[in-house]
Amino acid sequence: MIFDEQTFAQLSNGLVYSAIAVYALALLAYAAETAGQVAGATTLVADSPARSRLAGATTMVAAPPSRSRRLGAVGTSLTVLAFLLNLGGVITRGLAAGRVPWGNMYEFVLVCALAAGAAYLAFLSRRPVRAFGVWIVAIVLLALGLAVTVLYTPAGDLVPVLDSYWLVIHVAAAITAGGVFTVGAIATGLFLVRHRLERRGTTQAPKGRYPATLPTTRTLEQVAHTAHIFAFPIWTFAVIAGAIWAENSWGRYWGWDPKETWAFITWVCYAAHLHAQATAGWRGVRASWFALAGYAAFLFNFFGVNLWITGLHSYAGV
Repeated sequence: MIFDEQTFAQLSNGLVYSAIAVYALALLAYAAETAGQVAGATTLVADSPARSRLAGATTMVAAPPSRSRRLGAVGTSLTVLAFLLNLGGVITRGLAAGRVPWGNMYEFVLVCALAAGAAYLAFLSRRPVRAFGVWIVAIVLLALGLAVTVLYTPAGDLVPVLDSYWLVIHVAAAITAGGVFTVGAIATGLFLVRHRLERRGTTQAPKGRYPATLPTTRTLEQVAHTAHIFAFPIWTFAVIAGAIWAENSWGRYWGWDPKETWAFITWVCYAAHLHAQATAGWRGVRASWFALAGYAAFLFNFFGVNLWITGLHSYAGV
């Protein structure tokens, strides 16, 4: 069988739809695992912050039922399969277009979903973050659903302004940072949920509370910090590379175009977050809000600016 551009395009579409179907099954498995854990979770916490600091008290979560653990393992296996299908869809899309597969919004969403899945699986191999699974898969599923229903664009050539090696460098860095920022945002959000439970200082949390099933605040904060400290330099490089590309294309490094402005706002929010983490009195909850603001700015930069605001970056279409 001879594979031409049309065949690769059809294969890519089929792989993406298959990834969506498998991600949906993974979401059901993770949701069932979470429901089982909530039904049986009882959490013991220190009865006061002072006692926790002096006695070194730790937070303990009752082991989930074996059925819940099996459902979580199934969810992880399905997530790996869906990730591979997504990867295949991205590769065949690139073969169909004859270029790197991130030349428009549809392709960019496909690759961002891939990066978020890869970041989650990488953290899962080293940290106890399976509680993130239901949220990561939900975000990826929503992104892919939006891609195939609203943003789909047939494979084709790049518009002239994008036909540059800087497309590979700048956009690849932004995609990588965005995938890791997604894990960091979920870890930060769950940290705030878990922190609210532990702050109450009760000796035993009521049964059936979702926060009781989450990893400790220490674990969640460490995961979030690792994600942000890894992604922030990559995002910084993406902003710098974009400025260099802008000089090559438009004759100036920076012009406060909406895309450039929101990329800078994102950078400032994450820089403030990392600075706050190193500043006494701003660690923990206060610092976390900067990280969530940074992720909100990242999402608006990607979706809001591209779809609703006209600027020099409004050339790739959807």
